[in-house]
Amino acid sequence: MSKKYTQEKMSEILGVSLRQYVRIDNEEDLPRRDILKKLILALDLSDQELGQYIREISNKIA
Repeated sequence: MSKKYTQEKMSEILGVSLRQYVRIDNEEDLPRRDILKKLILALDLSDQELGQYIREISNKIA
């Protein structure tokens, strides 16, 4: 799932502040639905990778 984007570049792609992206990247916060859609496209995630990501981050936040 690595595209070698910097956090700054990903925040630009997703249209969020660097601070917000860092919280998402560090799995401290769930992305909103619109941000999640952009994240899926930017990283070209498969359904399996997406499901795994959602399960992992949900478990950490819960």
